[in-house]
Amino acid sequence: MIYSMTGFGRELLEYNGKKITIDIRTLNSKSADISTRLPNQYKEKDIDIRRMLSQGLQRGKIDFTISVENEQNVNPINSTAVIAAYKSFADDCRKSSVPISETDNSLLSSLIRMPELQLNGSDELTDEEWAAVESAIQKSINHCCEYRKEEGRILEKDVLSKIDSILDLLERVPQYEAERISVIKDKIRQALNELNINDSNSENRYEQEIIYYLEKLDINEEKVRLRKHCEYFMDTVRFEEAAGRKLGFIAQEMGREINTLGSKAHHAEMQKIVVMMKDELEKIKEQSLNIL
Repeated sequence: MIYSMTGFGRELLEYNGKKITIDIRTLNSKSADISTRLPNQYKEKDIDIRRMLSQGLQRGKIDFTISVENEQNVNPINSTAVIAAYKSFADDCRKSSVPISETDNSLLSSLIRMPELQLNGSDELTDEEWAAVESAIQKSINHCCEYRKEEGRILEKDVLSKIDSILDLLERVPQYEAERISVIKDKIRQALNELNINDSNSENRYEQEIIYYLEKLDINEEKVRLRKHCEYFMDTVRFEEAAGRKLGFIAQEMGREINTLGSKAHHAEMQKIVVMMKDELEKIKEQSLNIL
């Protein structure tokens, strides 16, 4: 079972006359890239929140937000901070010759909605409130994990179908191998005939060249390794969690075998099969970037 790194989790909490909303949004990333937006009251818990997010979600670009509304559905604002922010912004605009209307309320409207400029009751966070919020954060993380699990099912179905496509294409390769060897034999024979060499030495040379090319262009090992890599990929998808990086490495190994098949093909139809394999593999690599 694989998990996607795309997820969303929300939990609502009502505590002491306040409505607290906790939102988590995640996207793919190579590491845990956590961004938090917290009201002043909860900033002291930023490190604890980041630790919870890192442990619960492991990897991805994680945007975490806590918003608080009082029971009248209007947040009291820190008037002094709002006025100071407004004046500072207006001064910067004038210095930069950016026109700003003194009667334009859109700036004030935006400022009073900023969590940093709102008062959410007491500035002191009690142990009881934090315990309630902490529990709600964990529930939000659980919701996000469930979302990721559902997205992972879709990813799993998609990447496994593409692995099946690669294996189906691989099964089409043998039908062209005999023809490919026959063409190589004819080319070598034609080259010898053009040199007008028909003695026993030329026949021996012909046999040596055939053996050389049969060994050099043999693709049995590549076919076996590619099939094994595909099977390993499928087993990893089905039985391991948080295997995104591992799947990326396996896909790289699959790409090496497919490229070698292409370089040894010397046959138009086999080259077409190789191109189709590469197309399916690129889609797998793109999807693997979003696998946890």
